Formats: sequence, structure tokens, C-alpha cells
Amino acid sequence: MTERKPRADATRNREAVLAAADTLFAQCESPESVTMADIAAAAGVGKATLFRGFGDRTGLIQALYETRLAPIRLAAEEGAPPLGPTTPPLQRVPALLDAVLCFKLDNRHLALALEGTGGDSPYAAEHYALWHGTLRTALERIPGFTDSDFTAHALLAATRADLVEHLVGQQRTTREQLRADLAAFTARVLRSRATDG
Repeated sequence: MTERKPRADATRNREAVLAAADTLFAQCESPESVTMADIAAAAGVGKATLFRGFGDRTGLIQALYETRLAPIRLAAEEGAPPLGPTTPPLQRVPALLDAVLCFKLDNRHLALALEGTGGDSPYAAEHYALWHGTLRTALERIPGFTDSDFTAHALLAATRADLVEHLVGQQRTTREQLRADLAAFTARVLRSRATDG
């Protein structure tokens, strides 16, 4: 049995919805203010189309997040240095964290919306499992490194969307300063954990 291709209008509607949601989240004051009705109106479709295509607001946010994240995910899984799997771990770990941080900086309200989608734990999300597993594997390749599982969690905590929003939105930390602070913190963690064993 062959898999049915989505109808052309369904594909167009999906792209219009994702583009509209992307714009609304980028321009909003607060991610909670973006409703399904707002997205449907901006996309020029009915609300029923959104619910058919994405299930609910959380499903739409997850789909948009995954679409935006796809190029970074591909670079981490198959790409060349500095993100790719052939990069030495002492260079790859900070490069991966910087990529995650830059993604959160470029998509602050979308990332906040995803991390605030109700009862779902951010740690159970597919993208979190990807980054945690990728970092853990890179950390395990560092000679003498201990506690790679916990360290991967702790390093990713420094890129949480709510922390990024607090530092950039409330404390007015610049992008360059935040990236430099994360790089310095990561270097300290890598040095300390590699020598603890």
C-alpha cells in the first residue's frame, strides 16, 4: 500500500500556518498572548484547519520549533565541524551549546512558548533528548571525563529559554556577552570534570 501524499492545499495551509505563527511569535510581547485564533487569522485559514493539522496549540508550537531547529539538528547529526560528529569533543561541546544558545536567542518567544506549554516536561521533549544525548556522547569521548550524563543536563540548563529571556530581556545582557559567558562557563566545567576523575 502506498503512502498518501498530502493534498496541495493542505501543504499550502500548513506552510501558511507555520509562517504566520513564526511571525506572530517573533513580534509578540509575550508568547502566551499568541492564540490559535490569531494564528488562523494571520494565515488566512479557519481554526478547524489548525486543529486538524496540529492537534492543539502545543502541537503547532512543537511543529514550528522542529521546523526551525531542523538545520541545526542536521548539522549536529551529519555535518562538518564545528557541530558535526567528527569534531574533537573539546571543540564540539562548546560549539553545540553555542548553537543551542544562538537558536534560543534568535527564537526567544517561540522557545519560551515551547518550554511553557503546560504539564509536559521540557526534559521529555524530543529536541531535549537529542541535545542531551549528543552532548553526553561528546563528553564521554573526553579522556578522564566523569559524570557525562549529569554534566550534559547541567550545561543545557544554561541555555533554557526562561534563563535566556531573563538575561537578555530583563538584565539586558548582550548576545555577544551571553555567548562569551556560556563559552567561559563551559570551558570551566570541562576542565574541572576532566580532572576530577
